[in-house]
Amino acid sequence: MNDPLNVALIYGSTREGRLCEAVADWVAGAVREHGDFTLEPVDPAMLDPRPGAKDDPALETLRGRLDRADAFIVVTPEYNHSFPAPLKFLIDSAYREWHAKPVAFVSYGGISGGLRAVEQLRLVFAELHAVGIRDCVSLAYVWNLIGPDGRLDPPAETRQAMPVMLSRLSWWATMLRGARQAAPYSEAAA
Repeated sequence: MNDPLNVALIYGSTREGRLCEAVADWVAGAVREHGDFTLEPVDPAMLDPRPGAKDDPALETLRGRLDRADAFIVVTPEYNHSFPAPLKFLIDSAYREWHAKPVAFVSYGGISGGLRAVEQLRLVFAELHAVGIRDCVSLAYVWNLIGPDGRLDPPAETRQAMPVMLSRLSWWATMLRGARQAAPYSEAAA
């Protein structure tokens, strides 16, 4: 691809000892291998965790990364049938940065592999005028897939699902980038 797509890799967890690191590292490797994207991490662990800390300079840095992105990949755990509060804070801290851009999901957790978190995130991103792509990658019992070296070793079907998801994300990102350039989304209902 002549003009690589910029994808923001969004970390969903800020917990100490988070498994998100291993999952996000694996996703980043797959994104680099795919070749259509440049990668920018967006980690809510950089943010001031105080409620209402909207004056945090790190927030402006992360919003800039979201704004530059042509697409997003959200790596999220499932906590109590939902996604973590720091991820919601990050999502709600931006608005137009999400408009008319595709979002892919990589989830992890116990028996459901984080899919209940993804279902809720789809509703949130639809409200933000983002396009959640159908394909996602989920990892059930993720703690059993991380080796002593801290690296994720997903099953074959997960490794096969990742390039499919990335190819579809690339298609959506390419089409929507062209559409945003041809007719800015903010003017669609002006």
